[in-house]
Amino acid sequence: MTPTTLDAAYQFCQNMARKHYENFPVASLLLPARLRKHVAAIYAFARQADDLADEGNISAEQRLQALQEMTGLLHQCQQKRVDDPIYLALADTIQQFSLPVSLFDDLISAFSQDVTRHRYTSFDEVLHYCQRSANPVGRLMLYLHGQTDDLSFAQSDNICTALQLINFYQDLHQDYHELGRIYIPLQDMAVYGVTEQHFEKSINDDAMRQLMQLQYHRAVQLLLHGSALGTRLDGRCGLEIRLIIAGGERILIKLANQKNHFSRPRLNLPDKLWMLQTALLP
Repeated sequence: MTPTTLDAAYQFCQNMARKHYENFPVASLLLPARLRKHVAAIYAFARQADDLADEGNISAEQRLQALQEMTGLLHQCQQKRVDDPIYLALADTIQQFSLPVSLFDDLISAFSQDVTRHRYTSFDEVLHYCQRSANPVGRLMLYLHGQTDDLSFAQSDNICTALQLINFYQDLHQDYHELGRIYIPLQDMAVYGVTEQHFEKSINDDAMRQLMQLQYHRAVQLLLHGSALGTRLDGRCGLEIRLIIAGGERILIKLANQKNHFSRPRLNLPDKLWMLQTALLP
């Protein structure tokens, strides 16, 4: 493989990362320059898997087959037997940082579950999903930063789970109407008297408000339990974590204060200035 080929593969991944809107920064300029292309390679892999689970009009069987093929490519790329730019870049990143391939397998497992499962009985079941859909990404970032102790992993897991939950809470309408999914535990819905009709008709009554306040509180607690990671990581890496946490907090504030729980909040300039100040003054 020539350096040009590998450089082109990384550039493909970075272009892919820039094209997708995210509330939270992806491979941002706050990251050390040496890590940005590696973060983009990981993101491109996760983005491809997520799109296979959600996008297009193919059948569930076709989605699962495509995700299984991703698993095959993931393991083949370790032997340099693929020419796909995402896997060329990913293989190099895995090798350079000794990344556990099992973390990528966990991501594929979670996206495959999205194809086959659309309801969750308990909050523990939602957490188990987050352990495979979100937490692996945080752990992979820690490997890139060279901070792989148990405490860092635990704090990262709390942050990533919280961010995954926040994504669920701001996408209630889209998840239900476009994908047929509800990530709010059915047990919680039953306690507050919320039914699927609330999601179908975007009903914002007191029952829905109380239900969602419980969900927001859970996400806040998880962010708090993981927030020390932002001060334990040095330099711009720590600032990046603190900025991401501040973004999660700001979205939770907007969610808790808006009357329509089925509306997706957007971060404006004052929000971003607040996030920056919060990140700079932890």
